[in-house]
Amino acid sequence: MLKQTHLLIDGVMTAASGEQELPVTDSFTEDVFARYRSASDDDVHRAVAAARAARIGWSATPLAERIAAVRRVAAALSEKAEALTTAISREVGMPRKLAARIQVGAPIAAWNSYADLAAEMVWESRIGHSLVQHVPVGVVACITPWNYPLHQITGKVAPALLAGCTVVLKPSEIAPTSAALLAEAIQQAGLPPGVFNVIYGTGPDIGEMLVSHPGIDMVSFTGSTRAGSHIAAIAGSQIKRMALELGGKSAALVLPGAELPTAVKATLASCMLNSGQTCSSMTRLLVQRDMLPEVERLVRDLIDTYRMGDPADAATRLGPLVSADQREKVQAMIDNAVAAGARSVGDNPPVPDHGFFIPATVLSDITPAMTIAMEEVFGPVLCIMCYDDIEDGIALANGTEYGLAGAVWGPVKPDTLAVARRIRAGQVDINGAPFNPAAPFGGFGKSGIGRENGCHGIQEFLEPVAIQLPTPFTESLSEYIS
Repeated sequence: MLKQTHLLIDGVMTAASGEQELPVTDSFTEDVFARYRSASDDDVHRAVAAARAARIGWSATPLAERIAAVRRVAAALSEKAEALTTAISREVGMPRKLAARIQVGAPIAAWNSYADLAAEMVWESRIGHSLVQHVPVGVVACITPWNYPLHQITGKVAPALLAGCTVVLKPSEIAPTSAALLAEAIQQAGLPPGVFNVIYGTGPDIGEMLVSHPGIDMVSFTGSTRAGSHIAAIAGSQIKRMALELGGKSAALVLPGAELPTAVKATLASCMLNSGQTCSSMTRLLVQRDMLPEVERLVRDLIDTYRMGDPADAATRLGPLVSADQREKVQAMIDNAVAAGARSVGDNPPVPDHGFFIPATVLSDITPAMTIAMEEVFGPVLCIMCYDDIEDGIALANGTEYGLAGAVWGPVKPDTLAVARRIRAGQVDINGAPFNPAAPFGGFGKSGIGRENGCHGIQEFLEPVAIQLPTPFTESLSEYIS
């Protein structure tokens, strides 16, 4: 079905006037189940103009009203939870039972948690005779990926709106449905026209035009490091604010004395989540050399539990990849690693007759010289690497150009925390501690610039302004200054 009237510009659902059709493929059946039409250059201009026109009014809207609006969006999304789950599971391939909780439930909860945090934040403070206020950066272009579509949209749009910014969203053309449903929720919530706009198209076409548009004040992008570097060059040439959440090659470092079965099971689960299509997943398992035989035994016992199949089947643990292109890329990286000396651990089960599947794959005998040890795979592939002593293990963990996430497994002792402090990554888990959505999320090096989640996520869309006050002002206005 070709969706003609699906752009949201200046509060009105409107037909895209671009020429390119954007097919949306079911990653299991391999059938096209929807077709969107790309925006045109004129559509981009109209969306940016609408956001600029709404900017002053929205930034002046009292915080309490912006918070209430965001809560209404959360309520409207909750009503669409079933449709969101179906669409995302079909687009991305995550098993439906996980998609309902991770891809839909968690982002909807995040809309409300961002609202809670905005109500608690200090928006104005005193430093000596200066009044420091935090003001919205302006019009934000949000460009989001396909792997966690609603989650990534939420991590940009909700805090930007709370900060008082207006938004033009370009979601991934591979998984656009959650953006379309969010546009409906925005309308249902009654946000003023132009505050939130959504357009569709490919990155090299519509995305690049949006990034380079003179009416955009900030770019918030999540995607590959290659694309992020290109966007940074464009935005940097125009001195635009940018936030980039990019790739990862995260390591789980297992120390002597760790609970080895738990560490192996949790690392494998992290790597296989969303069929490996998670930028922060643990894709390298670093173990002391004498641990290797036991680690491989544990892997063989676990890997068969990752049953492939229809994402709608409750028994499925490993869904397909998002596309045939992604499957070919991942398989090529596996083949190249084996040719370079990597060894597969466990059996390779037969894949289903259709769907973009790669079986759960664990490779041992991985060395730092191999491409697969250094580059993001974005598929269900775990690399086992050996170290000789703890200093060697830390160096191995920090030995890539990325620094998005990491994990340390070890005894409950100060030494384990000391090792975790030395991991060069934006977030480091110790012994499987759960993800904290209120804590900052982002990376070092080629994993990006800036932070999302929690108060840090809202602050990304704010500019600090220092107003120097002479003594008469500080005395006469003291009751109005926090």
